[in-house]
Order: sequence, then structure tokens, then C-alpha cells
Amino acid sequence: MTDQEKSIVEVKVKNALEQIRPYLQQDGGDVEYVDMTNEGVVMVRLQGHCGTCPHALQTLKQGIETAVKRVIPEVKSVERV
Repeated sequence: MTDQEKSIVEVKVKNALEQIRPYLQQDGGDVEYVDMTNEGVVMVRLQGHCGTCPHALQTLKQGIETAVKRVIPEVKSVERV
């Protein structure tokens, strides 16, 4: 992925996270975009209750990752930092 392509995908990822954020905030959590690799791996930081919740991995993979990958096929995975 070129730097220009990466920049375009990053904007899409941030927009997708903004769509997901209200659902997380309803439960006292949040998500913060951190970075993305050239291979399409997005790094996020789970915050609030999501940061300490025992279901955080499920929220990350089945919620956030699924939603992001659905609208942005260039994303290969979403990982927690």
C-alpha cells in the first residue's frame, strides 16, 4: 500500500470508528485510532469500560473489526494496543 493509499484508508477507518463510537460510549467505553500498518492492520486503543471489560476481545473482533472490514476491504485486521 502506498503512502497515499494508506492516507485514504486511514480517513475511511477513522470515519468508520466514529460510526461505532456511540455504541461503545453507551456502555461507558470508547475506541481510539492509533495507527495502521502498510499491510492493512489497524491498531486501536480501547478506553473506559472497554479497556478493562472481560469481553473486550469479543467487542474488538466481532464488533469493531467486523464493522470496519465490512466497509473497508483493505483492512486485514483490527488489533488492540
